[in-house]
Amino acid sequence: MQTMKVFAMMAGLTLLVVGIGSYFGGSSGAVFAFIMAAVMNFGMYWFSDRAVLSMYRARIIGAQDAPELYAMVDRLRQRAGLPMPTVAIAPSEQPNAFATGRNPEHAVVCMTAGILRALPPRELEGVIAHELGHVRHRHMLVGTLAATMAGAIAMLASIARWGLILGGFGGRDSRDDNPLGILILAIVAPLAATIIHLAISRQNEFQADAAAARITGDPMGLASALQRIEAQAQRLPMAVNPAAAQLAIINPLKGGGQGLMSLFRTHPSTEERVARLQALRV
Repeated sequence: MQTMKVFAMMAGLTLLVVGIGSYFGGSSGAVFAFIMAAVMNFGMYWFSDRAVLSMYRARIIGAQDAPELYAMVDRLRQRAGLPMPTVAIAPSEQPNAFATGRNPEHAVVCMTAGILRALPPRELEGVIAHELGHVRHRHMLVGTLAATMAGAIAMLASIARWGLILGGFGGRDSRDDNPLGILILAIVAPLAATIIHLAISRQNEFQADAAAARITGDPMGLASALQRIEAQAQRLPMAVNPAAAQLAIINPLKGGGQGLMSLFRTHPSTEERVARLQALRV
């Protein structure tokens, strides 16, 4: 079900790119914007492991540095049917974790120093399994594709605004231009793309939670960990680039929102995640 939701949202982003590109600049406009966004985002995707580790100031460790953690990751990745990922530790006191890397063969699972002190082994297993769930479902690739689509729409919207300022679009008959309609579209389209992009991110979290429950056979271990991390993350801030914040198991930055503002959350609410884990039968 989660996969189908993500597929439907990706299809929506694709239709937005094609439709807006055709409206403003014909098919060439859509292709140009998509290629430009793809180059930037896939550059980040290809080098994501190094870039994200740098943002979190994390260091790669071996079995001799943290034998219990390393053994736990190794045991869980075997249950998940994955290659052994690179293991890293970030120095932050905020309990958190993330996974990055362009594919399962180049994956990184990172824990903060704070989470290693805050969680008992049962809960830490749930968190590691969640990150391995991201790796198994290739969420880095899905997130990069979604970011590419959203970036292309943002570029097309920017082109539209400049075209309006400069007086028309070369790819269309200027007599058909409706300045107010173009302006509204140039504002609404990237907003809609951002909402869809963030919705994909939230669905990925649900999918990784479910994968973790299957890997460990203990959904309540992860549920308890999420509640503990959420409570401590509110008290212990983390200085990290917002671009890397959405990778963490709980958003390390303050904010979120209720009602309409919840559309702009990078993560589902912890309450909803816990409720879904409680409802799982594994």
